[in-house]
Amino acid sequence: MDIGTREPTFTVSEAAHQVGLTTHTLRWYEQEGLVAPVGRDSAGRRRYTRQDVDWLLLLTRLRRTGMPVRDMRRYVELARQGDGTLGARRALFEEHRVRVLHRMAELEEDLKVLDFKIDHYRRAELGEFD
Repeated sequence: MDIGTREPTFTVSEAAHQVGLTTHTLRWYEQEGLVAPVGRDSAGRRRYTRQDVDWLLLLTRLRRTGMPVRDMRRYVELARQGDGTLGARRALFEEHRVRVLHRMAELEEDLKVLDFKIDHYRRAELGEFD
């Protein structure tokens, strides 16, 4: 696909920087089919649109929240099928949300342990246990 619009576009490096990925990882997302084929300029270089970058931002957030790549692939497949899959996409996100909330609760408990140990060592340094 050739980019022939006046819409601002971004190089691989610029797009990667905007979404917090390396260029290697961004290309991996493309190879895995998580990103639709990216437009190219007249020299054949990839040019990402704002819509491409927004899609990548969603994918990176899903990944950052621990969504498995297989679920990301499923989401991409469903999204490409159109509005007939809205319910399935919602269900996929609801299931993932439950996992995220569970992980957040685990992290809260882990943080309590860290806070306890920090307080313990701070008090020990001040000689409160002598």
